[in-house]
Amino acid sequence: MANGREQWATKLGFILAAVGSAVGLGNIWRFSYVAGESGGAAFLLIYVLCIFLIGLPVLLAEFSIGRRGQADVVGSFHNLAPGKPWVIGGVLGVVTSFLILSFYGVIAGWVLYFLYSFLTGAAVGLEPGTYEGFFGEFIGGTIGPVFWQILFMAFVVSIVYFGVKKGIELANRIFMPLLAIILIMLAGYSLTLEGAGEGLSFLFAPDWTAFADPAIYASAVGQAFFTLSLGMGAMITYSSYLPKETRLPSAAGGVVVLDTLFAIVAGIMIFPAVFTYAVDPADGPGLIFVVLPEVFNEMGTAGTIFAIFFFFLVAIAALSSAISLLEVSVSYVMRKLEVSRHRATLMAGIAVTLLGIPSALSQGGPLTEFTIAGLPFLDAVDTLTDQYTLPLGGLVIALFVGWGWHKVDALQETGLTETVIGNVWIWFIRLIAPIGILWILWQNLFG
Repeated sequence: MANGREQWATKLGFILAAVGSAVGLGNIWRFSYVAGESGGAAFLLIYVLCIFLIGLPVLLAEFSIGRRGQADVVGSFHNLAPGKPWVIGGVLGVVTSFLILSFYGVIAGWVLYFLYSFLTGAAVGLEPGTYEGFFGEFIGGTIGPVFWQILFMAFVVSIVYFGVKKGIELANRIFMPLLAIILIMLAGYSLTLEGAGEGLSFLFAPDWTAFADPAIYASAVGQAFFTLSLGMGAMITYSSYLPKETRLPSAAGGVVVLDTLFAIVAGIMIFPAVFTYAVDPADGPGLIFVVLPEVFNEMGTAGTIFAIFFFFLVAIAALSSAISLLEVSVSYVMRKLEVSRHRATLMAGIAVTLLGIPSALSQGGPLTEFTIAGLPFLDAVDTLTDQYTLPLGGLVIALFVGWGWHKVDALQETGLTETVIGNVWIWFIRLIAPIGILWILWQNLFG
């Protein structure tokens, strides 16, 4: 261990964990409905551009901060720029990851409930058009949403509790291959459906007029940050456990490529089914909790099997991401309060679960009428993080590496000293990424 800090057992273990952080609800639940709302193929093309022009440079910047800083996200900024205001980037990371996990656990709890309901038959064979009521009755309850949220968070806490090698790395070594196998299997089945051609056309044949809509660009950048876990401290925290011999550019490139492939294959899995059964691909967040269960129901027995594998897939993806979100707070609490990992995990896990309860009860439950800026609690926290704190965190990181940190140190940490790629990366971090992020913030505020 460097400076007594835990380390990943292997580079592959780190990449799988980083991919696990990136591949979550953002790739399956969020990517599908945002792509549906934003025109499909046009959004996909802009999204891929944003991933490589903004996401990859910022991800590499986060990796370099974490490994050089050798501490939690706040501690890393302290170590690299002691006494300077750049530490706000670390503070934003801790706050953002904590807030996201509070409602992330709620939505993941819904996934567990649907998995349980299809396994037990409670969600099988319902009358057409009744899944909206089935879902609404569940999230409008008092006990159910909180119970499933707590159950999911218990899984997350139990993995982080055992540390980097025996907990996080081991879990992702199991989760990621399993996730890939199930996703490819389900996508393959979707391609046999009657609506496969129409679904693939929606995903891959762009409507060129859609490129004139600024909202699509805003959605694409927001999705890129959400899916790559940028601006929330997760990648800085994970990379702080890396040994010096690990090449950061190849690791960052591997994470971006795998994350993008997961998102595209998830679209191939979902949209053929959506078009086969003539449902609206722009049905929003209810896509996987209302629309797809209706589709699975129409498939008969094969649909029930598909549903079980699908919700198991989403549950694994959510769990791998939630682990990284909790680790940000745990690492910070361990250093700040000088407590053991076990105690820090329990403290952070209980605190974020308690914060999530208002979100669990705000979607038709007892706290529905409690709103912030006219939004239910869950939606308000989601909007705050997605539209403001995530881009702000990414902006601080880009500005710090591009202008606040010595160029020589940044290039040395990435292993790109005196290379064309290194110079291109620095200028992307200095200009392209900040301009793109500032534009997205402007769109979110005034667009």
